[in-house]
Amino acid sequence: MTKIYLAGPDVFLPDAIEIGRRKAAICARHGLIGLYPLDNAVDLAAAHASLAIFKGNEAMMDAADAIIANLTPFRGPSADAGTVYELGYMAGRGKLCLAYSNDPAVYVERVKRNYDVTKSATGHLIDRDGLTVEDFGLPDNLMMIHTLDLHGARLVTPRQRPQDIWHDLTSFEACVALAADRATGKSD
Repeated sequence: MTKIYLAGPDVFLPDAIEIGRRKAAICARHGLIGLYPLDNAVDLAAAHASLAIFKGNEAMMDAADAIIANLTPFRGPSADAGTVYELGYMAGRGKLCLAYSNDPAVYVERVKRNYDVTKSATGHLIDRDGLTVEDFGLPDNLMMIHTLDLHGARLVTPRQRPQDIWHDLTSFEACVALAADRATGKSD
């Protein structure tokens, strides 16, 4: 049975365990096994808890056939850094990469929500520090978006931002359906 690593900042939610259970149940309904990072038993009071989390997550990814990454912007205009690492890790191992974001806005618009953006003398968008703001009309950084295009499927987003971006699993389930189709050979 196909195993899917379920990456995302969901692990930081107050009801993180319940979200993991819901995601695993959706995977099971589609004939897949969802591997949720919090399934790893780690003593958070241990001296090297962070390393144990890292090693447990990498072992889970190694055991998985694919990843579904929640790239909904986290603490800023872009995806969670840990989730981005996990997406790259899986792509580097040639595994199927799928992802969703519950914020359908393009990246530059999300940057503008958080920062003052102006045009430079050369016409490029820049932030208050004079750094270029990526503006390719993509939903997030080009490295993530093209990773998905080349190693899986286009980023799944809703037409409109759901009222509860952290608990709405509609786009997640669309990714699960894609993974199930790939596992059964219905889609390439």
